[in-house]
Amino acid sequence: MAAQISPSKRPTRNKWTPWLWGVTALSVLLGGALALSLSAPATGLPAGTQIEGVAVGGLEPGEAQSRLDRELPAPSPVTVRAGDKVWTLSAEELGWERDLQGTLDQAQGYAAGQEWTQRITGLLGDAPELKLSAPVKVNKTVAAARLAELVRPLEFAPQDGKISFDAEAYTYKVEGGRAGKRADVAAAAAQLAAQPDLTELNIEFRSVESKASPGRLQEQAKLGNALIRPMTVQLQGSETAVALTKQQVANLYWVTPEGIKPDPETMQSTFDALLAKVDRPAHPARFVSTEGGKWLPQEGRSGYEVQQEAAWEAFQQDVLNPEKTTSVWPSRATEPTYTVAELPDPATLELVATGESVYDGSSEARRENIQIAADKIDGYVVPPGEDFSFLDAVGGISEEGGFVSGLIIAGGQTVDGLGGGVCQVSTTAFRSLYNAGLPIVERHQHSYRVPYYEPQTGFEAAVYDPGLDLKMTNDTGAPLVVRAINDNAGSTLKVELWGKKPARTVNVSEAVITGSAPIPAPKIVATGRLAPGVSEQVEAGRPGLFMYITRTITDASGTQTERLETNYEAWQPIIERGVAGIPQDRSE
Repeated sequence: MAAQISPSKRPTRNKWTPWLWGVTALSVLLGGALALSLSAPATGLPAGTQIEGVAVGGLEPGEAQSRLDRELPAPSPVTVRAGDKVWTLSAEELGWERDLQGTLDQAQGYAAGQEWTQRITGLLGDAPELKLSAPVKVNKTVAAARLAELVRPLEFAPQDGKISFDAEAYTYKVEGGRAGKRADVAAAAAQLAAQPDLTELNIEFRSVESKASPGRLQEQAKLGNALIRPMTVQLQGSETAVALTKQQVANLYWVTPEGIKPDPETMQSTFDALLAKVDRPAHPARFVSTEGGKWLPQEGRSGYEVQQEAAWEAFQQDVLNPEKTTSVWPSRATEPTYTVAELPDPATLELVATGESVYDGSSEARRENIQIAADKIDGYVVPPGEDFSFLDAVGGISEEGGFVSGLIIAGGQTVDGLGGGVCQVSTTAFRSLYNAGLPIVERHQHSYRVPYYEPQTGFEAAVYDPGLDLKMTNDTGAPLVVRAINDNAGSTLKVELWGKKPARTVNVSEAVITGSAPIPAPKIVATGRLAPGVSEQVEAGRPGLFMYITRTITDASGTQTERLETNYEAWQPIIERGVAGIPQDRSE
């Protein structure tokens, strides 16, 4: 049977007292504040945080920064050495710095990632320690700038030297100049950046050279001197060889700061001169005259012809190669193009044309060269359809050919040169060939009017070996034989052409003068050759003269007239004047 509670025994309800209400309300408020605090983002550093041993837990970043600035020790000073100079600098001057901001950011990041339970632990004073280090670094740009400022007075720029040629010793040498000195601040700054706690720093110096510094120039001068040596030019397949002295080789190039540079003009002229000496083309059959005036046939000979393009390349390379003392020029064997069997019968030859000249007043050397050249072309045969070449006919103008030094026109002056007087023979031959009506292939005039070629002014031909030739084509349809008759006693020269007289008439006019120019004012040249104040004219002045001659040829096809122009320069007289203290000639 269930128990029953009598009304008088019912439980009575508890009544709330005011203090109980207060406690309850406070608990609710504190709990809400705690919850709000735990849910809000953290701005202070986590409790227990230490940076480089300095406690900053619970501080705001700004407060932590101030404490760290006060309590962290300053870096040790840095002793900088450069040569014999020593400086002591604070690390901060050289760009040294602690990365405090990065470390504070790291601590804040840790706080932001804490769970609410970790925060409660921290609030209760039981947080774990958070020990952080602040890395140090060196700003290389700042360090390099400060170091450069220190060493700037110790540096200096390189000075250019110059290469000169000692004409007495025949060697290149270097004069003046010096290497520069520059501190390697970039390397020192990089070392400091790699070792921020370094307290001793050495700055090294390095030598700096310009493009024309003595060191570099010495290398060029050394190479230039190695190239100064005698050389031999050898014709491949032949015993023919020509020697060049070391002085001649030295004139073929220049030593410059940029390197060895060939002298194009001298290289070319030397090559041409060598070519004239080593080239041994085959000689066609010809006639030789006896004392009685008879012509006897002479067989031609085989030869070697220089392969000029390949020889030019070999010559340029060999000259600039110090290990080369012999330059071998490629060649090919050649055979005579005209044999004795093809020579015409002297008894059938007709006189085709004649050229004459007078050389009164010529020197002995000039007369000797005239005789040699006349002998060489006498009996020369020009096959039909081929060109007469004066230089081929004489075999070149060289000492080996018997020619001697005489006056020639070169470089705007009348000077001594090999073969002076040969142009008397080329001019006389030209007159004969021109009178025969042969077409001109190559013809050159003299620079100024030469009295030896009067009175037929303008009717002349200049030659120079190498470079200037007289060439005319045998268009007669038959061989032409050259006959040269020199009368040294009478100072006359005659060149005849013998062959089959073509069916044509040739008339050559007298010169027609179209203009003139006065003699220029004299050029005065100071010299130590004469006593001071004494003057001597060494070059005569000549007026300029412009003219032409005509040649009229009449044959079965009709009549044709052509004009041959000759323009002589106005030639400046040269007077040498003695001046004291002049070791060698120089122009005023």
